[in-house]
Amino acid sequence: MRLPQPPLLVITDRRRARRPLLELLEELFAAGVRWVMVREKDLPETELAALVEEVVRRARAWGAAVVVNGHAGVAAACGADGVHLPQGFSVAEARRLVGPDRWVGVSAHNLEEAQRAAAAGADYITLSPIFTPVSKPDYGPPLGLEALRQVARAVPIPVIALGGITPANARSCLEAGAAGIAVLGGLMEATDPGAVVVAYLQACRLT
Repeated sequence: MRLPQPPLLVITDRRRARRPLLELLEELFAAGVRWVMVREKDLPETELAALVEEVVRRARAWGAAVVVNGHAGVAAACGADGVHLPQGFSVAEARRLVGPDRWVGVSAHNLEEAQRAAAAGADYITLSPIFTPVSKPDYGPPLGLEALRQVARAVPIPVIALGGITPANARSCLEAGAAGIAVLGGLMEATDPGAVVVAYLQACRLT
């Protein structure tokens, strides 16, 4: 899998966004974001599909990629670039729904889950939490950079570092072997999200 460039994955949560989600995404695209995961778990499927269609439409204008969390059928129907699966979802079934040319990503939280996802044919994984997440402070103990390094060495697919990633620690994740970083709360809740995107990209030496 060739990751979108820059490999900064923004995960949405419209309930935590400081402004309407589509307006926020436009600002993030303008600042340099080229990869978005629509993760709105509470939305009924029809409403989720309508949102994904609009996000995809706007993303295309910027050459950005869109994946949908947990809904392979919605991803395929709405022209998204792939689906991202929580633990317990079937990679094979998702692949059947989205086809061979779209991405199937998987959330992993340890080496075993990462290896299982890779063996099942996932295109990439997110590994979390690397640090204490802004969005889930009680999620569990952070894995740390050494665990990230171990997983990145052990699996043949890109590993995206997730959980508590800030401009101050983003570079250390890439140095530990991550192929990219993923951010939710750090951008959904930012008062100046465009400036924060620039800070992430500068920290990763991607601009």
